[in-house]
Amino acid sequence: MINISKLYCGLAGQSDYLRYQPDNPFGPVVVYNSTLVCNLKCLHCYSSSDSNFHNNQLNTDQAKRLLSQLAEANCPVVLFSGGEPLMRDDLFELLTEAKRLPLRTVISTNGTLIDSNTADRLAEAGVSYVGISLDGHEDFHDKFRASKGCFEAAINGIQNCKNAGLKTGLRFTITNQNHKQVPAIFDIAASNSVRRICFYHLIRTGRAKKLQNFHPTPLQTRQTIDTIIEKTRDFVKKSLIDEVLTVGNHADGPYLLTRMIKEKNKNYEKARQLLLINGGNKIGEKIASISSDGSVHADQFWHNYSLGNIKEKSFAQIWQNPTDPVLAALRNKAEFADKRCITCKWFDLCKGNYRFLTPQPAPENWLNEPPCYLSDHEIAN
Repeated sequence: MINISKLYCGLAGQSDYLRYQPDNPFGPVVVYNSTLVCNLKCLHCYSSSDSNFHNNQLNTDQAKRLLSQLAEANCPVVLFSGGEPLMRDDLFELLTEAKRLPLRTVISTNGTLIDSNTADRLAEAGVSYVGISLDGHEDFHDKFRASKGCFEAAINGIQNCKNAGLKTGLRFTITNQNHKQVPAIFDIAASNSVRRICFYHLIRTGRAKKLQNFHPTPLQTRQTIDTIIEKTRDFVKKSLIDEVLTVGNHADGPYLLTRMIKEKNKNYEKARQLLLINGGNKIGEKIASISSDGSVHADQFWHNYSLGNIKEKSFAQIWQNPTDPVLAALRNKAEFADKRCITCKWFDLCKGNYRFLTPQPAPENWLNEPPCYLSDHEIAN
């Protein structure tokens, strides 16, 4: 995650203790895709979830054992995602178990199922944060998610969370189709007193992999990041936002620094040092994902390759396996990355977006996904 509000504007972030410690003592942040069932059919869904998708997901006892293993691995946060996590019948039992362990929990949801009672139950179960996905203004969002009325339902979910005392933020995935909706997302946040926004770069997995022209062009990505930076600056000045982050493309850090150099931003050197401390791409190191069936992945967008399954081995055994070629590559990027990345002057604070979209980790299948959008001039020493 690139914290625009902190690096560019100097605001403290709620997860700074995880991002900017030279010797981070914690295990990985874990995204638990607890179910593949969902009440919507979003065009860009990385798991291709829908209401008819039933697989051999972990049962309640297995999921509780998983949570215990994550606590033993010193995981600082477990993010319950999906599919739509609120469609899992035993969700509140699992959240209560996580609270007992204790594990900090957050929820990633489309927000449409959060009535006032559900919000109160989430608060009672100790959920520390609810991230609700939006794609733009009402008409666009409903069309993009193929469900009339889902925008209004999501906004109601936001208000119900806030009424229950839950910290709530917006999540937005940047695509070729919705990149011009970024200003609307800031306005929606302000009008609903939401003070945190996460902007995700599209990664071509799940449903998004099958769509043509869904990946933004490099120019569209640059323009979108510029808009996010400028809107963040304006909203911070008006005290309308606390935290704005971009997620999934580590080129955002160098791009932000390049802009700060041109602007002679007083926060440049501090921002550069914080990005160096963070160390760039941490998938397979400080980020992990568990599928609904118990498979362990390097992150939530890598369901095409399993590191192992917690039904067969513990999470720690899987995560600490020294022989897995993917983990070895991700933890030795300076030896594995391509020449353009390794010779980039920003490599130490970016580390690229290395992954592969095919089932096998053969060298020829690795690529920067999402693509780096920096020019050769911007990365030259």
